[in-house]
Amino acid sequence: MKLINFSIFSLTLLLSGICQADNDAVRILFFSKSSGFEHSVISWKMGQPSHAEKILARIGEKKNWSFEFSKDGSKFSEDYLKQFSTVIFYTTGDLTKTGKDEQPAMTHDGVRALFAYINGGGGFIGLHCASDTFHKMGNIPRYHSHNCENDFICLLGGEFNGHGKQQTATNYVINPKFPGYENIGESFSLHEEWYALKNINPDLHALQVIETDGMKGGMYDRPDFPIAWARMEGKGRVYYNAMGHREDVWDGELFQNMIIGAVKWTIGAADVEIPPNLKEVAPEYATNKKPSK
Repeated sequence: MKLINFSIFSLTLLLSGICQADNDAVRILFFSKSSGFEHSVISWKMGQPSHAEKILARIGEKKNWSFEFSKDGSKFSEDYLKQFSTVIFYTTGDLTKTGKDEQPAMTHDGVRALFAYINGGGGFIGLHCASDTFHKMGNIPRYHSHNCENDFICLLGGEFNGHGKQQTATNYVINPKFPGYENIGESFSLHEEWYALKNINPDLHALQVIETDGMKGGMYDRPDFPIAWARMEGKGRVYYNAMGHREDVWDGELFQNMIIGAVKWTIGAADVEIPPNLKEVAPEYATNKKPSK
C-alpha cells in the first residue's frame, strides 16, 4: 500500500518494497523551492502535488525508488542529506532568502552541507531552472576553493542567460551510452522553452548539444552549445538538463528516461566514462555571437 502525506512544506512519497538487489534503498530528494520565479510545473495548487511530482511518483513506483518532495530549505543539514541517494533541484533564486514562494529558506550552513554532501560522493541533478538558482550569490560566503565567482554555478556547470519564445529545436545526442540516451538516436526535435546558457565549465561531458541555426531570439545568435551534461564534483556525480519547462515535456518518455538515467548514474548504479568533450562537440560553446561569415 502507498501512503502519500501532504503538508504545506513538504510532500513525501512512501513506497513499499524499495529494496534493490544489493539491499540498498534508493531515496531521492526533489527540492523545488522558488525564491525567484515559480514555474507552473512545480507549483502546489490547492494542497495537491505538482505536475512534476506526480510524474516522479509514478517513476518511483516503477523503479522502486522513494521520493521526498520538499520546498523547505531549512531542512538542509548533514544529517538530513545523508539519507538521500541523490538530490534533484528544480529551483530558482537565492535559496537563502524566503523569496516568492514564502517557503523556508536554506541557511548558509545548509548550503555548506549541500556542497559537502556532493563533494563527499552524493549525487546531484539540476533540471531546467536549477541554472537560475544562486544566479547572484550576493553576500553568500564561499563554500570551497573553486576558482570562479559563483560556487554553485561552478558545481552545476553553467548559468542561465535568458530564453526566447518557446519553439521547436533540434538537439544532437552526444553520448548514446549514457543512461537514458541509449534509444534516442543521433538527434531529436522538441518544442520547449530553451535556455541560453553562459559560464559553461570547460570540464563538462556534453550529452546534448542544441542546434542554434534557425532558432528565433537574439540569445540564440551564437554557435551550438551544450544543453545537458555530466561532470564530477569531488567524489560526487553532477547531471544537468535545461529541459523541463513544459508539462508535455514531463509527460513524454524522452525526458522521463533522461531523469531515470540521471538518477542511475548519480547514484552509481550505472557507470560510463565522462571525459571533457566540449572542444570536440561544441568548440565555440562560449561564444555568444555567431562569427561573421
